[in-house]
Amino acid sequence: MKIAVIGGGPGGYVAAIKAAMLGAEVTVVEKRRVGGTCLNVGCIPTKALLASSSMLMNINEAKDFGIDIEGEVKPNFKAIMDRKDKIVSQLIGGIEFLFEKRGVKLVNGFGKLVDKNTIEVTKEDGTKEIINADKIILANGSVPVVLPMFPYDKKRVITSDEVLGLEELPKSMLIIGGGVIGCEIGQFLRALGTEVTIVNRGDQILAFEDKDVAKQLHRQFKKDKIKVLTDSGIEKCEVVGDEVVTTLSNGKEIKTQYVLLAIGRKPNLVGSGVEEIGIELNRGKVVVDKNLQTNVEGIYAIGDLIDTPFLAHVASKEGVVAVENAFGKNKVVDYTAVPRCVYTEPEVAAVGKTEKQLEAEGAEYNVGKFEFRGLGKAQAIGHFQGFIKVLADSEDKIVGASIVGPHATDLLTELSLAIHLGLTVEQVGDVIHAHPTLSEGLMEALHDVHGECIHAAPKVVKAKA
Repeated sequence: MKIAVIGGGPGGYVAAIKAAMLGAEVTVVEKRRVGGTCLNVGCIPTKALLASSSMLMNINEAKDFGIDIEGEVKPNFKAIMDRKDKIVSQLIGGIEFLFEKRGVKLVNGFGKLVDKNTIEVTKEDGTKEIINADKIILANGSVPVVLPMFPYDKKRVITSDEVLGLEELPKSMLIIGGGVIGCEIGQFLRALGTEVTIVNRGDQILAFEDKDVAKQLHRQFKKDKIKVLTDSGIEKCEVVGDEVVTTLSNGKEIKTQYVLLAIGRKPNLVGSGVEEIGIELNRGKVVVDKNLQTNVEGIYAIGDLIDTPFLAHVASKEGVVAVENAFGKNKVVDYTAVPRCVYTEPEVAAVGKTEKQLEAEGAEYNVGKFEFRGLGKAQAIGHFQGFIKVLADSEDKIVGASIVGPHATDLLTELSLAIHLGLTVEQVGDVIHAHPTLSEGLMEALHDVHGECIHAAPKVVKAKA
């Protein structure tokens, strides 16, 4: 079987390797470098940058741990960016190595659908190549949303694509949007000395999460001296010389060296040929069935093209499932336990439902909560801000969880597994957790659901409706 994949991001390249493992002759069409947004201008480069700012913060806190550091400690922006680029290049090389070993053919160029079995690839030099396939997987990814009101020039008014390629440390930056990208980039730049202001239309940053979760991060931003303006819209934005003048809906003017647009992403479908061959769209997204197949037989769509969470790990899972279905299986993706992670300080991680979702559904649920400051390990490492929260339904099944604190994104996996398997609070809470570890906080929060947490003051357990 011949399978062609348009897009070499975390959905596309995983799909390609899986298809090759199952015996297909595979071709990947990628306009730029493999790895997609995640590896080139997203997940990986931002984590590399945050590792540098975290190191700087640790050095600045060394005295609290009995370590005296003499002399000036300051960030080297170029070296930080060079390190980021090196990591990205190494990982790209790793994917290309896997392609080579699995026999996956990589064609660099822009892929456009001609029909259900044909892709026309336009290469950088203008030449074209036709690729024929029995099955096609669309993994085109997404691009930043840029509203017409913003003078997006890629120099002073930028998106996440450009901010990761800056050659100088900005003196000041206004970030439009308090989501994951805005929060991560904002804290990174502030740690290095940039004056950062985040403007958010809604009443809290991290709009999807519960208020107590967002409040913890907002509190840290205040300590970091990051200005966060909630319930604020943008009236006007214009580039004036070497600065950007932004007028808020309340009339206040903010002048900064840069404006970062972090208001969301949309499917990358311009010029893709999707509509021309009759693939159904709904509000700009590709419509697929439970098996991730479009209305055109033999063409599948995954990742940011479809109406599922815009997350790399979701795209990867969908890539595997789409390939298996292309081979005649009947697989579906279970979206019940999709992890959501923010790599700020403190980290934020969540899975399953939130309290506000359960309240909106009118569901009965119980809450268990435990503060990191109650853990010996958290005190020992000097990172004890935040909490672990577990949500259970009326039958004691774990349906949601949120963690704000040290290593939250790593700790979340246990609760993700519990939700995926439909386990109860009693089942997971009965597991012996090693001491002293941060994972003890999971056990304590689980015990707290029933008011049985030993390392916390007594609570009155009330079912919420």
